Amino acid sequence: MNESMTITLPVGALEGTAAILSTWLVAEGDQVRKGDPILELETDKVSMEVCAENDGAIGKILATSGDNVDEKTILGYLNCGEQSLVDKVAADKSSSPVANDALQNESVVDVVKYDVADDDSKRHLIGPAVRKLLRKHNLNLSLIDGTGKGGRVTRDDILAFVDTQIGKEQSNSSASIQAEKSHGVKSKLVPHTSMRKKIANHMVESLLHTSPHVTSVFEMDMGRIIEHRQLCKMGFEEAGVKLTFTAYFLAASAKAMQKVPVVNSRFHDDCLEIFEDINIGVGTALGDDGLIVPVVKKVQEKNLFEIASALQQQTDKARQGKLVAADMRDGTFTISNHGVSGSLFATPIIINQPQVAILGIGKLEKRAVVEEVNGEDTIVIRPKCYVSLSIDHRALDAYQTNLFLSHFVEVIENWGK
Repeated sequence: MNESMTITLPVGALEGTAAILSTWLVAEGDQVRKGDPILELETDKVSMEVCAENDGAIGKILATSGDNVDEKTILGYLNCGEQSLVDKVAADKSSSPVANDALQNESVVDVVKYDVADDDSKRHLIGPAVRKLLRKHNLNLSLIDGTGKGGRVTRDDILAFVDTQIGKEQSNSSASIQAEKSHGVKSKLVPHTSMRKKIANHMVESLLHTSPHVTSVFEMDMGRIIEHRQLCKMGFEEAGVKLTFTAYFLAASAKAMQKVPVVNSRFHDDCLEIFEDINIGVGTALGDDGLIVPVVKKVQEKNLFEIASALQQQTDKARQGKLVAADMRDGTFTISNHGVSGSLFATPIIINQPQVAILGIGKLEKRAVVEEVNGEDTIVIRPKCYVSLSIDHRALDAYQTNLFLSHFVEVIENWGK
């Protein structure tokens, strides 16, 4: 007897975040095995796959690409009791007499050949590059012909399909598109991804509707941690961990927050909620696809090696598209290491709600500075960068802001003393 079950999101999958159905990886009638990825979701923080909870055939698909969904949404149906024809024939053959088997042979041979090919299909096996392109262009995998082994869709298949669609759109609706573009200037329209729309809404809400932003900027000497990193990075690498400057910034932030706990807080209308755990998010750019913030939990309990290891795990998962909602939950503070792309300082760096502060680290560069040596003013060359703290002025004032930055800079400049 066939049994039909609803396809819904696993309980706890979203962990309180909103989600949009990005694309189905299967079509109605497709056979799936338990654990096969069947659809992709996109939140404002991460993309994630949803897998089949049972063997069966995909029944009616209800939700479509672009729909807002949650754990109560019925996305479609899975017919769990249905066997593929290959399985049925195999079962019949194993239980039928030889004479009956011979009589059936002529009528089933073509069907068996067809279904074996279908059973061996690799269409559902797609790599990270294909998954990224599907997400970027908001495509349905079932609409694209695969030229790879077993019908697998390749990166070139996606690009060819996109080129074809762009050509159709330009020939069929160029007049209407041109009417929406800037008058008299050659350009092209690139639709926003769901992630970009979510980031845009989050930034506007934080800056214009929630937190009055104020930024303070200090200058910081990086000489001590440069020396320390040179001494330690080889040992870290032998243990499989990359030692980055960002790991030092997480450690110094935790030490500074232990001196100024109000920076590690959340503003409520009637109180300030100060957190005991220091969970630091690190802004990680995904090129043109946007920005996500994986979180390193309980930084106050970790030494430098443990921080560097946890940070590497999270940033690797972010760049490989393997983050889940839990990897970005419960952040209490955020660091934006914008200097890696050449920025000296950025202000304000928009606060990641509902936090009350975000730290910015600018580009490291050698600067000529005046230092007193043996009672004489002397020009020396030092590795310097700007460090900023943008704060929610409802929760923090200049006193706490500058005190935090003073402690942060002191830890960095005196590392190892």
